[in-house]
Amino acid sequence: MRDGSPPSDAASRGIPDLSPRHFSLRDRLTAAGRSIGEREAAFQGGLAEARKRAEALHAQVGDAVDAFHAAAERAGSPHLRIEVGPVRLDDKHVRAVEFAVQRGRHVALVIVKARGDVTLVGPFRTGKTEGPCRTLAWDAEAEIETALGDFLERFLEEAATP
Repeated sequence: MRDGSPPSDAASRGIPDLSPRHFSLRDRLTAAGRSIGEREAAFQGGLAEARKRAEALHAQVGDAVDAFHAAAERAGSPHLRIEVGPVRLDDKHVRAVEFAVQRGRHVALVIVKARGDVTLVGPFRTGKTEGPCRTLAWDAEAEIETALGDFLERFLEEAATP
């Protein structure tokens, strides 16, 4: 053998060595993709439901932020602009989606997980420790709306304070 080790019993009998070192990187990652993909397929329904719920929350937050912008402009502060990012796969949780509410370095995250909960993260500044976090069950709609209001008011105050 090239690596200096003696040939295995299998190699001496003409059986090809199927250890990972004899497969290309492409072959190995194809096998990993198949294996991990099959494992994660069981969570596809929950992830689809999480996306649906995240999109509904995203629309609700977008409408509320539009109302904030209009009120701030009428009050003489058109520069108070908040961005609501798109719903996308979560950075940390493979079975979750998220969207961010942001102004400059100030961020608030809404994360909806396939396991059936919504987590509000922040507000925090990018480059700093994330948190605080509050997690609520999907079916706690009234509680989510109240918590989301408190969460976004805290974010707006922090984002608009020098």
